[in-house]
Amino acid sequence: MAAPSSSAAPVAVGAPARDSGRYRLFWRWHFYAGLFVLPVLVLLAVSGAVYLFERDIGDALHPELRFAATPWTAQVPAGAMVLAAEAAVPGATATRIDVPDDRTRTARVHLAVPGEGRRIAFVDPGDGRVAGTQVYERTLVGLADRLHGTLLIGKTGSYLIELVASWAVLLVLTGLYLAWPRGGLAAWRRALWPRLRGGGRGAWRSLHAAVGWWVAGLVLFLIFTGLPWSAFWGGWVRSGAEAMGAGYPAAYRRYVAEDAPVLGDDFVDVPWTLQNAPLPPAAGDAGHAHHAPPSAAAAVDGASRGWGPAGLQRAVDHARAHGLAGDLRVFLPSGAGAPVTAYNYPGRPQDQVTFHFDAQGAPLLQVTFQDYGLMAQGIELGVQLHMGRYFGRANQALMLSACIGVVVLSVTGTVMWWRRRPTGRLGAPRGHRPAPTAGLLALIAAAAVVLPMLAASLLVVLLFDRLALARWPALAWLR
Repeated sequence: MAAPSSSAAPVAVGAPARDSGRYRLFWRWHFYAGLFVLPVLVLLAVSGAVYLFERDIGDALHPELRFAATPWTAQVPAGAMVLAAEAAVPGATATRIDVPDDRTRTARVHLAVPGEGRRIAFVDPGDGRVAGTQVYERTLVGLADRLHGTLLIGKTGSYLIELVASWAVLLVLTGLYLAWPRGGLAAWRRALWPRLRGGGRGAWRSLHAAVGWWVAGLVLFLIFTGLPWSAFWGGWVRSGAEAMGAGYPAAYRRYVAEDAPVLGDDFVDVPWTLQNAPLPPAAGDAGHAHHAPPSAAAAVDGASRGWGPAGLQRAVDHARAHGLAGDLRVFLPSGAGAPVTAYNYPGRPQDQVTFHFDAQGAPLLQVTFQDYGLMAQGIELGVQLHMGRYFGRANQALMLSACIGVVVLSVTGTVMWWRRRPTGRLGAPRGHRPAPTAGLLALIAAAAVVLPMLAASLLVVLLFDRLALARWPALAWLR
């Protein structure tokens, strides 16, 4: 892809005529898009690369927590591990336990600690001893996770990332247009292989364009498989999928009620498809169980929160007996009337299974990937590919190459702009006057359908560019 620059347009072999109105329009918007998104894109690329290898990084940095002292042959009950973790951290309340089937690994009990956030206790399944605890947000992987999702500024950061992702689509598409080879197979060969001999701006431009061609498809894939988790676009798509019956499984629909809690209210680490799924009541009828008081059978440890050690173990045993391998994520309800939820999260989403149990460990509902709607199935598949989990190391390497490509494109684009910028000005490429109105309208209309935030912000920037930038002398440095 071509880089934004300040004086001469970056032209690929056989590229569209750079004095054409359309070319100059795309070049100017490529510059604006790059100026806005590159700093955040680099952060997302680096944090995403870290998270691709979150398991490896965690194992390397904290082996004393993540591995049992000696391989265990039998597990102590899950409830005993939960209670041991809560006892190790005064005031903590367990919200989830990850039960391993790898005999070398510890169980992880997720704890809510007032004033601290999420703490994880690592418990040896062989003897129930707590190996230690860590605050997830203070780990390298936790920091990368928060950067990648919110830029460390909460909901505002989530919206900003969505806006950046939308503009990154514009950046990629305009870059492909600017660098499109004309001249047959020979032109394509020259476009796909950087020509670095001789150095100078030609080498930077060639490297930028070649890397852009190699990673453009992957970058677009990462954007559109990441957007389902975004605040606005993700909610928009999820609502549409559920309205069409292509979202969470139909089995959940009988539990829909005004006061029914949904799985994503308390637990964020669940499949995208189930975020809005209403939880089945663990006791009583569907209309009133969410307000049911604790039963007499709940007068045991954890029961006032809707679970007991014996019932929890029955739930774990039931899930294992039905073939759930790997880490079993078991979410503990915060109150009576809500179910215990257990699911696996394999690299292949086709193997996802989710169970809901009552406090005594009796199964209430089981759903599998095959029960998801078609849109939800496609999104779950995209998420696992995005995270580098679907086909092992090769998947990680492929996604890592996209992250590296984004960094290379950001660096080369910045270098080209810095070396060619005019003194005292930003150096935005001069647009064609008058701008091709049909092209602009087509671009905005397409964006409005697929990426509404891009369409809205594009109109704002367009108005600023046409009305303010051209008329106010104080803004001359932005030209």
